[in-house]
Amino acid sequence: MATILITGGRGFIGTNLTNELRSRGHAVWTCDILQGEDDRHLKADTGVYQQMDAIFRKRSFEYVYHLAAEYGRWNGEDHYENLWRTNVIGTKNMLRLQEQHRFRMIFFSSAEVYGDYDQLMSEDVMEHVPIKQMNDYAITKWAGELQCLNHAAMFGIETVRVRPVGCYGPHEYYSVYRGVIPIFVYSALMGKNFTVYKGHKRSFDYVEDTCRTFANIVDNFIPGEVYNVGGKEEWGISIEELADIVLKTTGANPKLVQFKGEEDFTTRVKVVDFSKSRRDLKHDPQVDINEGIRRYVAWARKIYGK
Repeated sequence: MATILITGGRGFIGTNLTNELRSRGHAVWTCDILQGEDDRHLKADTGVYQQMDAIFRKRSFEYVYHLAAEYGRWNGEDHYENLWRTNVIGTKNMLRLQEQHRFRMIFFSSAEVYGDYDQLMSEDVMEHVPIKQMNDYAITKWAGELQCLNHAAMFGIETVRVRPVGCYGPHEYYSVYRGVIPIFVYSALMGKNFTVYKGHKRSFDYVEDTCRTFANIVDNFIPGEVYNVGGKEEWGISIEELADIVLKTTGANPKLVQFKGEEDFTTRVKVVDFSKSRRDLKHDPQVDINEGIRRYVAWARKIYGK
């Protein structure tokens, strides 16, 4: 079994991934800017080199899942200093440590790097099309990928990049900067109005399915590869359909929904290719959006006392 560090280990995906990897017998440590009660949790900021260096001076890891990041388009606008320090400087710090300690790293990018590309989003699109990322969050994630590629060429480090697509589920707490599912569910449970932008289509993936695929990377680590990780291609739905599912599952008043036209500065329709993840990582999502929303709503009711 492998010895693994997860940066951002107290976050949404990090919490679920830690549980999945430990269930397989791996020795998993986490670090995060948040404190934690787990004996194998370390409080550290990836944006501060000395704090991360102290971790690697004391412990050795075979793999690092680098999830630590500031998330979200509008979060990146409102708090851009934190975004760039964590997402770009933090990634540079991890790569510098990788040069010294030679661990294998899984870097978490985002499907946002595809910008407003309106055709099939396969992993090699950026090799053929001059994509324009549409916000600072997406730009920092693409910068992180370029950093990984540069360090691989210059220093021979081994990295796999992943681009999560529409991941949702337990441990994703509400904030105005989160994705549509936690915002819709929280608002519906609390009786608050929420906005649905018409004409947008997305693919969603329940976090337990996502994390099984991420955990499989340890079993088939192919240096230099990049993977889209999401649901199934045929699971794509409109945001209007998503809102209907949330309303039915929560029993909320349909009048809470405020419809608007297409949202500016965001991709209207995302059509993503997951075939490479199926081939190399045994990606096999089982939980469709109806069942996933049911499970997430049940978790949210407990968390928010609703």
